This record gives sequence, structure tokens and C-alpha cells, in this order.
Amino acid sequence: MESPADLWNWRVRPYSRWAFRNVPKIIRSAVVANEPNDVWALERTAKLARGSLAQRLVLQATSTDAIVVLIDGKIVFESYEHGNDEHTPHILMSATKSVVGLVLGILGSKGAINLEAPVTQYVPEVSETAYRNATIRDLMDMRSGVELSEAEERACRIAAGWDPVSEGEAPQSLHQWFAHLAVPVAPAGGPFRYISANTDLLGWAVERATGASFASLVSDLLWKPMGAEHDAYLTLDREGSPRCTGGLCATARDFARIGQLVVQNGLRGTREIVPAAVIDDIATNGDAEAWRTGQWGKAFGSISKNMNYRSGWYVINDDPQLLFAMGIHGQNLFVDRRNRIVIAKFSSWSESTDYVALPLTHFTIDRLRRSIVKKRAKTA
Repeated sequence: MESPADLWNWRVRPYSRWAFRNVPKIIRSAVVANEPNDVWALERTAKLARGSLAQRLVLQATSTDAIVVLIDGKIVFESYEHGNDEHTPHILMSATKSVVGLVLGILGSKGAINLEAPVTQYVPEVSETAYRNATIRDLMDMRSGVELSEAEERACRIAAGWDPVSEGEAPQSLHQWFAHLAVPVAPAGGPFRYISANTDLLGWAVERATGASFASLVSDLLWKPMGAEHDAYLTLDREGSPRCTGGLCATARDFARIGQLVVQNGLRGTREIVPAAVIDDIATNGDAEAWRTGQWGKAFGSISKNMNYRSGWYVINDDPQLLFAMGIHGQNLFVDRRNRIVIAKFSSWSESTDYVALPLTHFTIDRLRRSIVKKRAKTA
């Protein structure tokens, strides 16, 4: 039987399986409200048989908590395990960054924030820190030049309310942690280096630029107009600042709706929610050289050697192109725009990065996409 978790063990199995679907019971969180009277209905169809995913074994091998597959906006397959169901909000971890990228794109298109401006324009408190030369765009694309030690990363998690404060440690808020950050820094705009704190700083900048909470912006700009079926949740630090780097919790179906919105170039019906230019920018303007020479260029070589990272999204530029969101412990949203395929997958890997489950997930997704395209060609 699963045991309720706390800050000391919530990312450790077996506690994580309960924790990942009960985050607001562990960490202070804000509601990202939906609009119950305007839900985007997802039609169900039985086009994709359970056995054709190969599948129970693959789902088990990748510790799948939930998976939803959409083809042409219709649910063709879904499965839930470990206490999850279609109504369960599950933490997205760093797949949250992809949602943040869409929200920033919307705000940028409205002129509410300048994506090319230095972050210090909105958060002067970091003018004397490692972030002094980084732009909003640098933060979005993981090219801030900032490097964090393991100790600094833990300090950031403590400040965000994700790790407990040990005896002798002085608790800080996220804002306090950023304002006193003195770490090595390379020139901004260089190779990709994955720093989760970058996206938390984006949250501070957005709240400064707009005067609104990030949770309310996600609700008003995305969750309500998209027609999310359920409220989402966003974790907060002790002062109420958002954990934009990984704190969003949502149902698998609502996560899939985000993917379908991307497939439809930001439209729900005839209503524009995300400008098509924002999605096109994600798909076409990533820097392949920054990825190739960056932190994970070689590590992802077995998945693809033709990748980049843009606005919180990973982009595989093989044919057909694949956009995906990714979070630790196995959270993913895969979007094949050409073939109108969306796959939302939540997991509870025992390790933050499972070097067996990660390539197996991508291999399975690739085979599934190829199978769908082959079946379409036969019936065309």
C-alpha cells in the first residue's frame, strides 16, 4: 500500500507514486482555474487497439502513471495506473517549462513583455548576480551562461519549497535566493546549458511585467480559453512566488489538450489562443549549434542528432518533426504536427533520469507514429 509523502521523500519511490498526484497536499500551491462551462470535449474512438502499443510491457517498463494518445484531436488510447485516472492532476515537473514558453509567447505577442530585453529590466534585483547579462530569450532557451553547483541547485529547491530545510540551514524565498546568487557565469547566448532556475526567474520577470500572478496568467491566457476540463495547480514558495520551472500539476487529458492546441497552430476552432507565429517560432528558430555544442548534445545522440531547444520545448528535426516537453521522473508531451498526433505521458520513474526508460519511451513513440502513418497510407 502506498504511503502519504512529505518534503523529505516525495520524489522517492514508493512515496512518489502517491505524491506526484497529491502535490498540493505537500507543497503550497495556487489554483490555475479552468472554465467548467466551456470545456473542450475530446471525442473517443477505438482506432488504436490496446495491444498495438506493444504495450503493457512498455508501459510497465517505463513506470507509466497515465497516457493519452490523440489522433486528429480524438482519444484513440488512454491508460491509467498507480491510483491515477482521467481526473487526477499529476505533476509535470520540467514539462512545465513548455507551458511557460507558450504563456510567454502569448504575452510577448501582446507587447506585455519584451522577450529580447535583459531580465534586469524587469528584475533589477539580479543586476549584480550571474544573471546580469541574460535576456528573457536567453532564459527561455537555456542559454543564460549561468552554472550552478549541486549545492546551489539544492538551495534553489529549498527556496522554492521543494526540499525541507535541514538543521542549521537558513530558509530563503526564491527571490532572496536569486538576489544573492554569486556563481560562475559564461557569456549569455552561448551553448545550451540546462538550468532549471532560469525558468523560475522568468516567472518573477513575468509577474513584474504584468502585475499578475503567474497562476492567474496561465488560467486567463491558456487554461480557460483552451477549454481545460479540470483546474490545474502550480506550486509556490513560502512567499507565494511560483515554481515555473516544474511546479504545474494537470490531468493527462488537459496536458494532451495543450498538445492538440499546438497541432492546430494555436487555434481552438476559429479562436486564436496561442498566435501561430509563437508555435512556428518554437518549431523553426531553435539554435542547432547551441544544442550540438551544449550540455546534452551528445547524450541525446541516440535519440536524434538533429535537435534544438526553444522556449522550453525540445525539437527533433528529423522527418517528420517532433516537438516535445520533458520533465524528470518521466513526464512527456509529444506533438507531431504534420500527422496530427499528440501523446501525453506521466510516469513515476524511481530515478530522476532513467537511462533505460528514456530511450525506450522515445523508441516506442517513434514506432507508434510510424504505425499510425502507415495505417493512414493504406486507407488513403
